[in-house]
Amino acid sequence: MEKETFYCEYCGHKFPNVRLLTSGSCPRHPDGSNKGRHKLYEGSEKAKYTCKYCGKQFPSIQVMVGGTCPYHPKGSNKGPHAPAL
Repeated sequence: MEKETFYCEYCGHKFPNVRLLTSGSCPRHPDGSNKGRHKLYEGSEKAKYTCKYCGKQFPSIQVMVGGTCPYHPKGSNKGPHAPAL
């Protein structure tokens, strides 16, 4: 039986279950570092993840959210890339 992995949409960290994911504060939360909880990424696990704003592909969610997106809704480079489902 394969273990399921759950990812935070904001920071890309992985967790063994949803309870652990949603119980911790997230260093990349949109309201500020550790000002909110991790958010469950509801898409499937993939070999490459695509930013829903610009279409660029990344090897992981963690790498993706580490950079700013030129097509972010708040303005050019004013927010991180976000994974498409």
